[in-house]
Amino acid sequence: MKNSTKRKLEGYMFILPAFIYILVILGYPLIYNIVLSLRNVNVKTFASGADVFVGLENFKTLFSDPTFQKVFKNTLVFTFGCLFFQFTIGFIFALFFSQKFTLAGPIRGLVLVAYMMPMSVTALLGKNMFDVSSGVINDLLMKMHLIQQPVEWLLKGNTAMGAVIFMNCWVGIPFNMLLLTSGLTGISTDIYESAEVDGANKWEKFLYITLPLVKPAIVAVLMLGFIYTFKAFDLQFVMTNGGPLNSTDVLGTYAYQLSFKQYEFSKGSAAAIILFCCLFVVGLFYLRMIAKEDD
Repeated sequence: MKNSTKRKLEGYMFILPAFIYILVILGYPLIYNIVLSLRNVNVKTFASGADVFVGLENFKTLFSDPTFQKVFKNTLVFTFGCLFFQFTIGFIFALFFSQKFTLAGPIRGLVLVAYMMPMSVTALLGKNMFDVSSGVINDLLMKMHLIQQPVEWLLKGNTAMGAVIFMNCWVGIPFNMLLLTSGLTGISTDIYESAEVDGANKWEKFLYITLPLVKPAIVAVLMLGFIYTFKAFDLQFVMTNGGPLNSTDVLGTYAYQLSFKQYEFSKGSAAAIILFCCLFVVGLFYLRMIAKEDD
């Protein structure tokens, strides 16, 4: 009994440093941010110390603000647009690279280069690619005679959002391909051979064997992709700075602008809390799905 208690104590001592680190680095800022969102802290009240408790007033103000409504819509459009394209193309790539052929490994490694690049570098690359005067996108389209004059990609709302989605998919497709390829390679070839003996064609094998067996990988890719995309910040911040006219602003960049450009600290904290709550709900949903599959 004493040895068992000693071993438990030793285990707790090993995880104690990590627990303290998480509590200080993550827990304190989160709690402080919640407290800040419930007060009226701005550049005036911060300097004078006259801030007071206002409850949920900051959240009510945000939800009734047309700019916030636009930003929240942008976040959903950006997230689901990226998820659709990067999952679809990533799944096609995964199916392709799961086949055995010459140079499959090296080519797959080259595709992963985009995923290994920092997002800020990807944003700078996208900003140059979609530049109206010297961008390679306009140059390529004009040489193919698809456009007659350069398009101002990052200066118009719809095209700016499309450009940002394109660059995020640039990073997301290799990530999706990597995880889905791992799921596909785990499927035994014996199952496919048995299905062929029973007369199953390629479509039936894909529909009744591949999709059900790769479902855990698909769920993981979609949930992680949602979390990574929904909390996007650096891509929009570097590439468009949320413009033009908030057309590419998402919750992350909008919370930053409220806090550090407009100095509405409490409203910025409230926007960040809304972002956190959305991701928290998705995370709980994902954990519940995993628990059901384990059962």
